[in-house]
Amino acid sequence: MSAEHKPDRTARLAALRAELARAGLDGFIVPRSDEYLGEYVPPSGARLKWLTGFTGSAGLAIVLADRAAVFTDGRYVTQVAQQTDPAFWERRHITDEPPAVWLKEHAAGRRVGYDPWLHSPGGIERLTVAGVELIPVDRNPLDTVWTDRPAEPAAPAEPWPDRYAGRTAAEKRALIADALRTDGQDAAVLSDPHSVAWLLNLRGADLANTPLALGFAIVAEDAGVQVFMDPSKAGPDLRATLGNAVSFAPRTALPAALSALSGKKVRLDAESTPAWFDRTLRAAGATVVGAADPVRLPRAQKTAAEQDGARAAHRRDARAMARFLAWFRSTAPSGALTEMAVADELLRFRQREDLFRGESFPAISGAGENGAVIHYRASPSTNRAVRADEGFLIDSGGQYLDGTTDITRTLWTGPGPAMSDLRDRYTLVLRGMLALSATRFPEGVAGPHLDVIARRPLWEAGLDFDHGTGHGVGAYLSVHEGPAAFSRAAANVPLREGMILSDEPGYYLPGAYGIRIENLLLVQRDETLAAKKTWLRFETLTLVPFDRRLIATEALLPPERAAVDAYHARVLAEIAPMLDRPEDAATLDWLRRACAPL
Repeated sequence: MSAEHKPDRTARLAALRAELARAGLDGFIVPRSDEYLGEYVPPSGARLKWLTGFTGSAGLAIVLADRAAVFTDGRYVTQVAQQTDPAFWERRHITDEPPAVWLKEHAAGRRVGYDPWLHSPGGIERLTVAGVELIPVDRNPLDTVWTDRPAEPAAPAEPWPDRYAGRTAAEKRALIADALRTDGQDAAVLSDPHSVAWLLNLRGADLANTPLALGFAIVAEDAGVQVFMDPSKAGPDLRATLGNAVSFAPRTALPAALSALSGKKVRLDAESTPAWFDRTLRAAGATVVGAADPVRLPRAQKTAAEQDGARAAHRRDARAMARFLAWFRSTAPSGALTEMAVADELLRFRQREDLFRGESFPAISGAGENGAVIHYRASPSTNRAVRADEGFLIDSGGQYLDGTTDITRTLWTGPGPAMSDLRDRYTLVLRGMLALSATRFPEGVAGPHLDVIARRPLWEAGLDFDHGTGHGVGAYLSVHEGPAAFSRAAANVPLREGMILSDEPGYYLPGAYGIRIENLLLVQRDETLAAKKTWLRFETLTLVPFDRRLIATEALLPPERAAVDAYHARVLAEIAPMLDRPEDAATLDWLRRACAPL
């Protein structure tokens, strides 16, 4: 970006402070999330980026008159240091020094504002400390000074075919309505657009990499649903598919709709719903019942059709990856590539595949030291050449009409042999990834219980990584989906048949290289164990070879070596027949060599 077009974030911070003074506030809290409290936001909701320059998917800033801080987790420690100005922003690890601790130390006796649309009741509770008065505001002061804020997205909502969903919207509405009646509740607020999308089998294009139509919904115990989004987004095909039990109204109709719930028991997820809903419902005389979003768990348990779609999408994605990796193997040693050129070429390979709709997130394409930035994103200012004989990390995924993919491979550019310390640590990461994917476990076990399995080889060497081992993945929805995850910090949600999660341990040496290896796993019932209790296992969906140049074969135990060979044999058996074009000869030759026994 040229100097004349570079945002003056110093002026933006000063303008916000001036607006806070006019509003009688001593400070203000700016989260990463927008009113849907999701990980991904449209340009109109990127308030944290606009103010601080930080572009990560998790974070929060607190602005006082005399100091300001930005908080994020371990994935973004390096990135936040690169993107924010230390003259104006303190950088804090959100776990080691939570925002509430910082507020207690620096904002005692002050009035600190927050936008109740941008925080959940649970989030506000965690920010509440004695001596600091948190003030909900009716108008966000940052929006007042953001004079060139982009318009909100207005892409049309479209039906997602029942053949991919495996259940009709009417069947899903009946399922959720039955759950509400069982719990004695009259209605539930759905503030997560993923839940609205799943419930009504609709998709959209309001976000760059996630096929959502942004909006809220109220689902009643009689299976009627009110959707609150621009009604022009719901065309005649969608309305005809959904029928008269589903209505559409603008967001301005929400206050009246909530007031109509006076005297009713209304289910609301205190962790994923804006605090505005809680305040408005209570003011209207409704009884707010704190409970999990009723859609989250059934959404995570993929139907048979969604599981078949995931398998098909991963096979096509594997073909694209095979073509890409064969190209990379032959081209990378030249030194002629750049990080952005590599990501662009991978996208071109995916665009050739049937049912491809776009990337599931912007590819993380990191050469050498940039691979150590966990959620690195190459830009014109950081884009560097891919050099011979260095590590390269590529984390990417695709949105296909029948499924969502996410895969990470760490590669060696060649042509020389990989350095020994990189091979040693790569092999530790690989061993952890293999161990988790091979785990059998009884029903009732949750992601936090299994996270350590992927870390154990690293821990035995005194090493670790500062992120969760894996996250849930949607069915042509978000590449990051709750409620289950492999992480010590994750909710204690038992894994269930049909869930899809990533398995992605890593190791990062700042200034040198990053290692991450990621496959997606499908939770399945384990029928091989003759036990009275239900046992579960993982089916690996991802079918892409590991870079054998980085595997220290001598460090693998015999079962681990057998597991790598078996995986590669499966990859070859399933993907080689798909490489049936004349121009695939070189790719097929590469795949056979990449999948040969160790």
